[in-house]
Formats: sequence, structure tokens, C-alpha cells
Amino acid sequence: MEISADAYANEPVKYPSLHITNLKEEAASVADSYRNQVINRVNGSCLRLAVFEGEYRWHSHPTSDELFIVVEGCLVIDLEDGRELRLGPWESVTISAKTIHRTRAIGRTVNLCFEEVGAETIFVDRTE
Repeated sequence: MEISADAYANEPVKYPSLHITNLKEEAASVADSYRNQVINRVNGSCLRLAVFEGEYRWHSHPTSDELFIVVEGCLVIDLEDGRELRLGPWESVTISAKTIHRTRAIGRTVNLCFEEVGAETIFVDRTE
């Protein structure tokens, strides 16, 4: 399954400019086991709030870096070369464009992600 840049570009933005957003309350209101939503847009990028448990599929973004900032819980980012990046609250890392990776939440995890608005996602089948 691939998510096109057009689909991401047309994804609804939850809040407009000049709206004060309480991200802690936004995260606390999520009851789903997975939600990744665009909170705001800034120039050609967006701020996503992700709340999830479990793991997300292996994938890459051909033209967009991703900056992850963990707010709550533990986020593990597995890289195709076998490295594992483990982030706790208030730790961050940038994953460069074209880097094949997957994210895993250890328990309930809340993270912020900055990426291009139209960031295409290419899913990769991997056997472990």
C-alpha cells in the first residue's frame, strides 16, 4: 500500500494559523490505538501528532526528511541496516529522506513529527 503525495497534501489540517493548540490535551483525547493527524501547517511542512501502540510498517519517504520528537512513552525507530534508535520523552532524531525505517511504540507513545506536507510514503515488504 502506498500513500500518495496528493493524499498527504490534501489531508485536513486540524487547526488554522493563530490558533493556540494544547498538544498535551490533544494527545490525552486520543482513545484509538493509532492516530496520526496533521495539527498545523508551516510553509511547505506540517506538524503531525502521532499517538500509537505497536508497530508501523517498514517504509521510506523519497523526498522528505522526518523530525521525530517524543513527548510521552518510548519510540523505537528500526533502520534497514539493523540499527535501532530508542527515544524517550523530549528526545528527537531526524530520519533522512530515502531511509527505510519503521516505528515501534513501547506501550502508548506520543510523538510529534515534522515533515513535508506532500511527503510520499513507500511501503516496503520485509521478512525478519
